[in-house]
Amino acid sequence: MLRLFRRASNKVGLPPGTLVHIGEKRTEKVKITIIDYDETHFQEKEVETIEECFPFKDKPTVTWINIDGLHEVEIIEKIGKHFEIHPLVLEDILNTGQQPKMEDLEQYVIVILKMLLYDEETKEIKPEQVSLILGPNFVITFQEREGDVFDPIRDRLRKAKGRITKMKADYLAYSLIDTIVDHYYVVLEKLGEWIEGLEEELVTNPTHETLQTIHTLKRELIFLRRSVWPLREAVISLERGESALIHESTGIYLRDVYDHTIQVIDTIETFRDMVSGMLDVYLSSLSNRMNEVMKVLTIIATIFIPLTFVAGIYGMNFKYIPELEFHWGYAASLILMGIIAFVMLLYFRNKRWL
Repeated sequence: MLRLFRRASNKVGLPPGTLVHIGEKRTEKVKITIIDYDETHFQEKEVETIEECFPFKDKPTVTWINIDGLHEVEIIEKIGKHFEIHPLVLEDILNTGQQPKMEDLEQYVIVILKMLLYDEETKEIKPEQVSLILGPNFVITFQEREGDVFDPIRDRLRKAKGRITKMKADYLAYSLIDTIVDHYYVVLEKLGEWIEGLEEELVTNPTHETLQTIHTLKRELIFLRRSVWPLREAVISLERGESALIHESTGIYLRDVYDHTIQVIDTIETFRDMVSGMLDVYLSSLSNRMNEVMKVLTIIATIFIPLTFVAGIYGMNFKYIPELEFHWGYAASLILMGIIAFVMLLYFRNKRWL
């Protein structure tokens, strides 16, 4: 549930714009990396202090500043002051429970979205909030922890492959957003395999653990929908907005990201329908199994009803019963009971009740 609702009680009563980190508590050192490039120049380095990023604000090259870790609030505050980022925006960056959104503040554009990773061992979606600030010649990304899906972009920048080194900062921002959205397909593929295996289990041998798995999968899809659905509006606002920071040449690529987002949302909705249907199938399987058990018990009880009738007659304590003195009476009674049971079994089989 912490993935859906972040604890924000420590912010109650504080003035707007007060910088408080809301999210998972971490103790490791914040990692700050800088990539500065253009068509003929490339520089990549990891810096020790946030002040080393300040000279890149007014450089003519494109600069990507990536900050891994939000728990050291003073670092976020310093970079916010130097790059003239509004305190309310910094507050949203530090609140890792934000929904995906986009805001155009003229001097820069802020995009907040969720980066999703799938844990193979726990079969759980692990989210991470990524906040992206697009300026005239820089992109600043804020991540909750080290480790992301941006390595392909870093490789393209190092090798100067493609058009990314020839384009402006808005194309870099598009590339980062597109990489996050494309990684949703990896998560959906894992969920699809999980759903397929669950369907086979439902058909063959559904158990109580199967029901728990269905509920777990439903929670994962609810969380996934909550993380992706608002991104549609954010991307379309970014593509159709009139920000001077977004060039017309980048708009067509943003439309492609929008199409991918719609496909992801459609797939999530399809998976939700399938999982909801699984719950109905599970309940139907339990009902069918119960019906089979009741049918067997009913047939057994029905067979023993006439046998109990015969045994009840000859178990009465009357003195004068005609067959009591019969020498073969006991064997005859057993044979009669056997014939009755056999005839009833043939009848049930003929009716396809067995």
